[in-house]
Amino acid sequence: MVFDFKGKINFLKDLIAKKSRHSLSLKLIVAIGILVLTGSSIFWYMIIIRGEQEFLNNSIRHTAAYTAMIEKSIFINMHTRQVGTIQDTIEIMGSSEDIKNIKIYNLQGEVRFSSDREMIGKKIDINSSCRLCHTNPDRPHETLKMQDNNMWTIIKDDHGRVLRFLRPIVNQKSCYTAKCHYHPSDKKILGILETDYSLSSIDSTLRKQKIETLTFGIIFTFFFCIVLCIILWKILINPLQLLAEGMQRVSKGDLNHRVEIKTRDELGMLAETFNSMTRELRHARQKLENWAKELEAEVAKKTEEIRRGQEQLIHTEKLASLGRMAAGVAHEINSPLTGIVTFAHLMLKRTPPENRMDREDLEVIIEQAERCSKIIKGLLGFSRAIPAERADIDINNTIRHTLEIIQNQAKFHNIKIITDLSPDLPRIVGDASQLQQVFMNLLINAADAMNDRGQITIATRPITEDGKEFIEIEFTDTGPGIPEEHMSKLFEPFFTTKPVGKGTGLGLAVTHGIVRKHGGHIMVKSTLGKGTSFLIRLPRPTKETDADKTQGSSPKELQ
Repeated sequence: MVFDFKGKINFLKDLIAKKSRHSLSLKLIVAIGILVLTGSSIFWYMIIIRGEQEFLNNSIRHTAAYTAMIEKSIFINMHTRQVGTIQDTIEIMGSSEDIKNIKIYNLQGEVRFSSDREMIGKKIDINSSCRLCHTNPDRPHETLKMQDNNMWTIIKDDHGRVLRFLRPIVNQKSCYTAKCHYHPSDKKILGILETDYSLSSIDSTLRKQKIETLTFGIIFTFFFCIVLCIILWKILINPLQLLAEGMQRVSKGDLNHRVEIKTRDELGMLAETFNSMTRELRHARQKLENWAKELEAEVAKKTEEIRRGQEQLIHTEKLASLGRMAAGVAHEINSPLTGIVTFAHLMLKRTPPENRMDREDLEVIIEQAERCSKIIKGLLGFSRAIPAERADIDINNTIRHTLEIIQNQAKFHNIKIITDLSPDLPRIVGDASQLQQVFMNLLINAADAMNDRGQITIATRPITEDGKEFIEIEFTDTGPGIPEEHMSKLFEPFFTTKPVGKGTGLGLAVTHGIVRKHGGHIMVKSTLGKGTSFLIRLPRPTKETDADKTQGSSPKELQ
């Protein structure tokens, strides 16, 4: 297949020339200009309408407050029997700026008080006024419709618009119960207080605002069109020039040149087509280079896998040899321990009962020798499966017994041990000697980590997780913490961070194995510089599950 390189170049050139002849930029400027003019007109029109409504609302609120103040003054004058001052009050109020007229008329339309004295005694068109608050002007007393005691409308006179505000004068209880009045209580409305507020000044302000808004809109549209032309040059004309320049460079043999147009329109598609041509020419060469690099990386990867497999095999064989050796040593040590226990029992029998201190020391010797024997059995169990001795045990007592053993050791003289043992901790089924060995290992490791100085906290608590009941034992020290890279290796046999001769790396491995045999799991939480916590969870025996069945459960390790 022959790649028609020159044909594609000519096609792209013709396409760009065709777009230029049809003046795409001019079409865009005209179309967007029309949209801008339409949008601006709608926007400024809405601003003007909103301004007019806001001015009107302010006028209504002002007139309502003004009318309420007049009503209050009239109410006071009526109750103080100063009816003659009502006309004076209305005239004073009516002389305020933009107040054209204030009048009070009864339900028959007769004007009783007015800021224009010539209106007093005259009758107004009651039906035209009643239409504001009555649904049926022919029967105003039967179909009165109230809304916050206020009604308003806008009328026109020779000087412009006028806001007419009407407020019914309600027959209040203090009115029809007073001795000076004769209005019956069933008469709800006594009259109408009407205030005419001139909107001439507001209309003048609105006219000025419209002129200013129109001027600003024209200026804004003009500058917007200028900015639009600049933007079109950047998004249309300049990309076309870049495409033409790129084609000239590629036609001269520069296959590494790329047209950087990061748009998703037609121009972006043209640029991507141009760039794809150069990619096709470079692709074959890059493919060969990539194949060589991938082959080299795969060979290195397989070589590393083989090396790790060999190291793991050597490590496994070493562990097997050390396990067999440890089993032989443990077997040899077990015989002398048996002799120690036997002769200690004989000495205990020979010791008189009144020699209490000697008998206690012998009992300690027997107990510790038997514990050593248990440890030997545990080591043998690590190398080959040996069943543990199961019994009903109290974890709190086992912890206290462990602390009694270590409290006289020099390692723990400068270590403060705090216990928080739950009194409601249930008993479990297990091997007390093996669990004591677990607690001893954790305490010794904590003391070593703190350089025999610091604080160890031991806590026990019953917990329930996923509907299963456990007891939790937590050992927390104030040591330096465990680095993250060591967390995954803590329970591996023979792994230790202690100096040579001070650790075998079997303590935590044996601890992990004992916890597993008890159907539990051990977790580690550590913060560098603050300390480490070991949490042991052991299951409580249920009616359906005996202690032997728990040995096969899978441990859950969180590291």
